[in-house]
Amino acid sequence: MSRVRVPEVVRAKAVAAGAQQWLWGLPALVASLESDWGISAGDPYEGGTEAYVARADFGDGTPAVLKLVPPRVGPPASHEITVLRLAGGDGCARLLRSDEARGALLIERLGRPMAGLGLPARTRQAILCDAAARLWRRAPGCGLPTGAAKGRWLAAYIERAWEQLGRPCSERAAQEAIDCALRRAAAHDDERAVVVHGDVHQWNALRSGDGFKLIDPDGMLAEPESDLGVLMREDPVELVRGDPFKRARWLAARTGLDAVAVWEWGAAERVSTGLLATSAGLQPAGREMLATADRVALLAGQGP
Repeated sequence: MSRVRVPEVVRAKAVAAGAQQWLWGLPALVASLESDWGISAGDPYEGGTEAYVARADFGDGTPAVLKLVPPRVGPPASHEITVLRLAGGDGCARLLRSDEARGALLIERLGRPMAGLGLPARTRQAILCDAAARLWRRAPGCGLPTGAAKGRWLAAYIERAWEQLGRPCSERAAQEAIDCALRRAAAHDDERAVVVHGDVHQWNALRSGDGFKLIDPDGMLAEPESDLGVLMREDPVELVRGDPFKRARWLAARTGLDAVAVWEWGAAERVSTGLLATSAGLQPAGREMLATADRVALLAGQGP
């Protein structure tokens, strides 16, 4: 049976979610997939936080990545499988094999993450924006959750976490984020909704040839501005150097989308992720996002 070493962060999250049985059965699961898919699994990647992700190789030497998603930790494997199937390798990593029942994916192995390349913020934003746009496509009835559900979830999470964490940003910033999330939920339109990645940032973009592809999609059917809202939460310090609305206008102009919707998704993502980072002890990221939220909340009502 395969020897499996689970990174501590992945193990801790699985235990917290009550997935101990999945952990105990992981060596047998890896061994069964090696047999079924004709692969040899190697060492795990250390950067993962929710899933077990390891190098793998086919018998002919073709490289791949094995990803095993624990139950009740993050979005279910079915969401990622659906997105990768629909993308067909365009904008996202190519799906080679999948087994939804076992929470297993075999994905093409890509190169270095964008985060380690030292690219300027605007260059990163352009690349990520274009990669996300390649993914957007209509797929009614594909089973993914909607942007309306995501907006309502963000609003509820912000309200709850803000109180639980001792109100680490201003009430004005928290309320503005809640209001923005609820406006985006109310604006959801099934006729306009497309498949979106849901977590477009530099750690989820890996080298592919002379470009980049995205990995680890959360997967939703939502207005495309929701993906650009994630780009509005990243690089928070850079956002408030000068006109904070400039990035939303630039992203909207690049894609032909609505700058107000981009800004509102960004407000909700910035505060929710800042609160999540604070709860997990991920600093200074949490402080920077929430400090930026405090500053831009003073501009509420102006908009891009």
